[in-house]
Amino acid sequence: MNRSLLVIAALFGLVAVLFGAFGAHGLEGKVSAERLAVWETGAHYLGWHATTLLAVALLGAHRSGTLLSVAGWALAAGAAVFSGSLFLLVLTDTPVWGAVTPFGGLALAVGWGALALAAVFGRERGAG
Repeated sequence: MNRSLLVIAALFGLVAVLFGAFGAHGLEGKVSAERLAVWETGAHYLGWHATTLLAVALLGAHRSGTLLSVAGWALAAGAAVFSGSLFLLVLTDTPVWGAVTPFGGLALAVGWGALALAAVFGRERGAG
């Protein structure tokens, strides 16, 4: 088990819940419907990837390898950059944050690809 990824997963889940609630109750009527939808996308992606990171962290107790580690850290970085840039875009109304978002999406894609490869080529922990 990767304890660091487990902690990040839990924190991402916490932030997704808090930010989702803030978007629904704190931002409604204060930002445009379009910006509110952007905020919701950030919260949803962070929540989904919190769950995925939880699974990757726990999978590490049974499987080992570089690909699984790459998957976990790429997913963590991607979720932080993707969702974080969307949250900053909404809060600051600074369009440059929208240009950062695809880098997070690319890291998420790398993470999912590495996870698929880890599932195919990874080894059971303790197996020769």
